[in-house]
Amino acid sequence: MGQSESREGELGQLPPGQRLQRGWPVTHYGPVPKFKPDRWEFRVFGATADGEKHAWTHDEFSALPYSTVVADLHCVTKFSMLGAEWGGVAARRIVELAPPAPEVTHVMVWAEYGFSSNLRLSDFVAEKTIFATHKDGELLTAEHGFPVRLIVPHLYAWKGPKWVRGVEYMTADRRGFWEERGYHNIGDPWEEQRYSYQEQPGDGPEL
Repeated sequence: MGQSESREGELGQLPPGQRLQRGWPVTHYGPVPKFKPDRWEFRVFGATADGEKHAWTHDEFSALPYSTVVADLHCVTKFSMLGAEWGGVAARRIVELAPPAPEVTHVMVWAEYGFSSNLRLSDFVAEKTIFATHKDGELLTAEHGFPVRLIVPHLYAWKGPKWVRGVEYMTADRRGFWEERGYHNIGDPWEEQRYSYQEQPGDGPEL
């Protein structure tokens, strides 16, 4: 697939190898972090257009324009949750407020405990990519990523970390936490891109 391409099936369809999940299992690596609103900030840094770091406190982030998208969630562990409504701040809005430099091709999304996941810029600015604070009108629970988790519906769910703290703009690709540990660098569920051994030339940097 090309740099600017992404695939997404019709809403409510199951990608190959997936099964329908009733309810929402809790899946993550490591402990659930404690939210400390007075210390929390959302940062955009790296190759920004103005060369500066941009940051929002929790109150400031919560005051950004609220968007909703209806989208499926596909976990690499083979369950899919269909037709959820996600509410929060569209990734495109963050890019508008803190533009990347023209040479930016990828982003690294950073979360608590130094967890990270890399994305092509085209995936990050896709129409339904959203920094979710709510699901189906309810505030996220801590186990599901409160206060902010990234939802990238057209990729496997590990590409959207829980407990997000910021975004790094990058001028070259770099693997994130799971991508360094054997997961596919792109993670398209419609192509069943689960593991790094499935990668084709150009899918990602050398392991």
